[in-house]
Amino acid sequence: MILKSVVDLTETREPLVMATMPDPVPGPGELVLKVSTCGVCHTELDEIEGRTPPPSFPVVPGHQVVGIVHLTGSQVTRFKPGDRVGVAWIYSSCGSCHFCLSGNENLCAHFKATGRDADGGYAEYMKVPVSSAFPIPGVFSDMEAAPLLCAGAIGYRSLKLTGISNGQILGLTGFGASAHLVLKMARYMFPDSAVYVFARSEKEQAFALELGAVWAGDTASNPGVKLDAIIDTTPVWKPVVEALKHLKPAGRLVINAIRKEEVDKNCLLELDYPSHLWMEKEIKSVANVARDDVREFLELGARIPIKPEYQEYPMEQANRALLELKERKIRGAKVLTVS
Repeated sequence: MILKSVVDLTETREPLVMATMPDPVPGPGELVLKVSTCGVCHTELDEIEGRTPPPSFPVVPGHQVVGIVHLTGSQVTRFKPGDRVGVAWIYSSCGSCHFCLSGNENLCAHFKATGRDADGGYAEYMKVPVSSAFPIPGVFSDMEAAPLLCAGAIGYRSLKLTGISNGQILGLTGFGASAHLVLKMARYMFPDSAVYVFARSEKEQAFALELGAVWAGDTASNPGVKLDAIIDTTPVWKPVVEALKHLKPAGRLVINAIRKEEVDKNCLLELDYPSHLWMEKEIKSVANVARDDVREFLELGARIPIKPEYQEYPMEQANRALLELKERKIRGAKVLTVS
């Protein structure tokens, strides 16, 4: 499926259209995958609505891709036809700058994203550099593996960036695909840490309690305790301001979002320095995802093992899945199947 231009999803409820495209041909160091599944991510909404638009159109979205190696280009030795691999948000980077050489290619000025800067996985076939293809552990089905490649990997990076240790208190604001995986990994990595969840939806709050949160309430609710770190996974601004009020001195808020939606003109957001920022509180953003994040998280996820909750849609219903995501009709992740 392709996106032809930036659109307003509230007005155009079917931004993606089915199209026939030439089969991709692998160049040196590239693979062509026969796609089996592809996760649906809020970043696709950011692409569609213009907050992080593709550099050219049309483009095939999708960056949580699981498939079988179909063709290999020259100089490929890591994989062979028939191998099962995954593709995440990172499509390529320059490979030679300070950030790339230090394993932080997510910060590279020439970072290219799968499904935005290069065609992604809402398709029968896709091409990817071999350096950005990852073996999928056998413990996961294709459907289970897809959300791990973005929601899981970026959640893992977010959790690392909190800097918390076992016994400290973690908060999650928003409870969609990424946050529900963060809760699962936090309970494994930090078994003595309590997790508090802030979510607008009562269904999301109940889901969080099912998965082991000690408390779940509305975005603006007071949990009754101060938290060492909070990960924000929402597309909007209000939860950021609310979360800052609940941090301990020297607490850290990690914002896990490629982009934020515009502030509602009818909702005035103000920072109150003493309650929001004083006492050396920190705000840190998460930028993209590095290859090590994907590799490390897939290994961790297989050890636990993390089994994501997901809703399955045929590829032909991609627009429906995206609209439900925008309308916050969420329980875990959304995954497309490619026939």
